Amino acid sequence: MTDTEQPGTQPRQRTFTWADPVEGAATGAGLSGAEFFAGIADGTIAPPPILRALDFDGVSFGDGRAVFRLTPREFHYNTLGGVHGGVFATLLDSACGCAVHTKLPAGVFYTSLDLSVKFLRPVTVATGPITAEGNVVHFGRRTALAEARITDDAGKVYATATSSCLVLRPE
Repeated sequence: MTDTEQPGTQPRQRTFTWADPVEGAATGAGLSGAEFFAGIADGTIAPPPILRALDFDGVSFGDGRAVFRLTPREFHYNTLGGVHGGVFATLLDSACGCAVHTKLPAGVFYTSLDLSVKFLRPVTVATGPITAEGNVVHFGRRTALAEARITDDAGKVYATATSSCLVLRPE
């Protein structure tokens, strides 16, 4: 028995691959946020590794809006048998941050200042696919504010978040 095997269980395994994230960032540096996400959508820019690591997808990106989708799997679980809060936080952070990113002109960057998450109900594999949608509430010269929510296909809300971002403009 290996260190990760429990008595009476079948071991599980997962493998994934990703592209060099530095390459994607370098390509994106000369593009507006809208152009960058269009490149990801058409396959000319590789998605960031976190999408592969947690097995979620970017669904759509528009002006001040970003949508991600995840189908819960066992490897997302915490010790209580539900999707780990960190997975929720990652989805919500991605939705908020990418919503802000869609509004950036070429040569302007951002970084998250904070993320406040509210967990409302658990998710399991039985929940089915969940969607994280982020929207920009305010986009200023130095800061941006975005909000996001995770819902199921029936519209039930599982978690919400707000995020402040620092907009980094060349001087």
